[in-house]
Amino acid sequence: MPRRYINQFRDNEKVEEVYLISDKQLRPNKNGNLYLQFNLSDKTGMIGGRLWNIADEVFYQFDNGDYILAEGVIQRFQGTLQFIAKKLTKVDTKTKPVDETEFIRFNSVDVTKKRARLQELLYSITDPDLRNLADCILIDDELMERFCKAPAGVKLHHAYAGGLLEHSVQMMEVAEQIAHLYPLLNRDLLLVGAFLHDIGKTVELSFSGEMFYSDQGQMLGHSLLGIEILNEKIKETEKNSGEPFNTETMLFLKHLLLSHHGTYENQSTKLPMTLEAMTLHFIDSLDSKLAEFRKYMLEDPNLGGNWTNYIPSIERKLYKGKM
Repeated sequence: MPRRYINQFRDNEKVEEVYLISDKQLRPNKNGNLYLQFNLSDKTGMIGGRLWNIADEVFYQFDNGDYILAEGVIQRFQGTLQFIAKKLTKVDTKTKPVDETEFIRFNSVDVTKKRARLQELLYSITDPDLRNLADCILIDDELMERFCKAPAGVKLHHAYAGGLLEHSVQMMEVAEQIAHLYPLLNRDLLLVGAFLHDIGKTVELSFSGEMFYSDQGQMLGHSLLGIEILNEKIKETEKNSGEPFNTETMLFLKHLLLSHHGTYENQSTKLPMTLEAMTLHFIDSLDSKLAEFRKYMLEDPNLGGNWTNYIPSIERKLYKGKM
């Protein structure tokens, strides 16, 4: 029997299939009874789920990132499909092997090509401190391996293997074009900022199997983790070059990492206070939102129509035409 993928789900459909489980949370309803909230995913997408009226011990029978045999029904709630579970059973992969490629959510990212373009852009930098810093990071095989494998998010944008690399290179491409149009911008600083703005996600996110936030990610966030990585690499750069890193350049670069979310409401540590910081924020927002909207369009279950279903998180439908 062919596998039932998440992007094929229909309202009122009964489902019995294996998926990856993540973001499980035990919650009380208005009557005080416990229910399990969770996400199920495969390579085609993700769906939120509920298991009503469960005993506390059921929560500990499986972990985030486990393969689960999910039995239940698909229901539409406030315009969005959700999975109402009847039973969730952890799959013992030693006795019942699974094809992991069925569960890796990714676009066809050509990592080799993207990494080569990343290096090409960084090698064009003329500022000696920023160029030495870029070289120091590029030769760190362990860090670059994580950078090229990591997603840029777990749900909304670039949430697949290689997503962080793709998102960062795409931002650098946009930064390159904008810098030509606005000569007041420091091109080299903007390029390195686009490269490093999310580097903390190599620690913030766990991406072995299902993607979820690490303990460090939950407690510190990728901006602070990125600053820690940057501090370490600046020290290595100074050691390798035998020269102190320019203090002003270091300050501006750190500000880019701490302000790229743009507003306090979006969990930005600082508001953008330089031309490069404001530009980087808008480039990040542009690439993230375009990727998010594309995801909604591609994963929309309304295959025959020009419009997606209503999407509560963005309070609208999206026109997808013949996409």
